[in-house]
Amino acid sequence: MRFDLNRHWDFVGIEKDDEDVDVDLIFKIAAIGIIVAVLNQLLIRSGREEQALMTTLAGLIVVLFMMTKEIAALFDMIKDVFDL
Repeated sequence: MRFDLNRHWDFVGIEKDDEDVDVDLIFKIAAIGIIVAVLNQLLIRSGREEQALMTTLAGLIVVLFMMTKEIAALFDMIKDVFDL
């Protein structure tokens, strides 16, 4: 018996266009990470450890807000796969 991937994705409820990874989101998260890392190092070297910590936390919160839609889609897909 041959496994048909397209039929499997149709069963799960995922269209074929959704297989592509959203590369823009990955680049945005990477850019935020680089900016936060540079700011963190600059603030630590200038003796402002508290501001460096707040900058890191702010970057983490921004990325988490960006990821909420993707996490919700993941949970919806899991519910569809397991018929919950």
